[in-house]
Amino acid sequence: MAEIFDIGLAWDWEFDHDFIFGVEEQCNALKLSSFRIEPHNIESVTKLVRSKKIAFRTFLDRASDSADSFIPLAKFIAKTKTYVFNRHELIDYAKDKANMHLALMGEGIHVPYSIIVSPYNKNKELELSLTELAHLGRPFIIKPANTTGGGLGVVLGAETLKEILETRQHHKNDTYLLQETVQPKILGNDIAWFRTFYAFGTIILCWWDHRTHIYRVLTKQDERKYNLQKLRPTLMIIRKICRLDFFSSEIALDSEGKFIVVDYVNEICDMRPQSKYFDGVPIEVINTIQIQCAKFTRTLIKKSA
Repeated sequence: MAEIFDIGLAWDWEFDHDFIFGVEEQCNALKLSSFRIEPHNIESVTKLVRSKKIAFRTFLDRASDSADSFIPLAKFIAKTKTYVFNRHELIDYAKDKANMHLALMGEGIHVPYSIIVSPYNKNKELELSLTELAHLGRPFIIKPANTTGGGLGVVLGAETLKEILETRQHHKNDTYLLQETVQPKILGNDIAWFRTFYAFGTIILCWWDHRTHIYRVLTKQDERKYNLQKLRPTLMIIRKICRLDFFSSEIALDSEGKFIVVDYVNEICDMRPQSKYFDGVPIEVINTIQIQCAKFTRTLIKKSA
């Protein structure tokens, strides 16, 4: 008979240590049993799960998107009754910026003017009209649709056709987005650029300087003072589209007063703490996410009992 744990915690990034152990601590406080799946034991755990010697009621997957060794376990668990945060196939959909761009537009969400360029290996010729380039403006941003993560592959401040031609050859099988540069409004002493988290049913808002990557918690007072309430329903529409339980989005308020979703879905949130890294997440935000993960897990288990 299988030994059943309330939550399995799959992780492979060394900087996730504090976050994962914090989630485990919050789960233990609620009398929830936990089991860590790490690079050193992924093979043995996969065998144990497949042979039904251990099982998980819920499963937090922060590894299968970046480590192939975790994919067999993620795919096997997806076929069971285990509730997964976030399911591998949902991550695959959400991280495709071209798909998300079109889906957000379909929901009436403001997104930067973008040109979607087919993969280099599919069409080596770049077909862009002068009108499209003029609308794009300069400087502009070049983003691979699927290869990003922590800004990987993104070119900021691009100005020439040559840069587009060269950049799309870096990831020849990936679709690229050419995106206008959004100019955020200034609110008091802050740039109106926000990192918004959806975490297990809870919304957390932060000021986020896109130049320095410095976070600060957005207070309820600032939310009211600067009329930023629309951030919440905007994030909920993104959640409806991607269906992830834990993700973040970047939203900017431009000079015309439009809320523009700039970076659609960050499906694996960087949870390095600000106490250790200058560009890390405020510890109160991390603590809230860890607590919500534990509470949401308990709620799911009670519902399935």
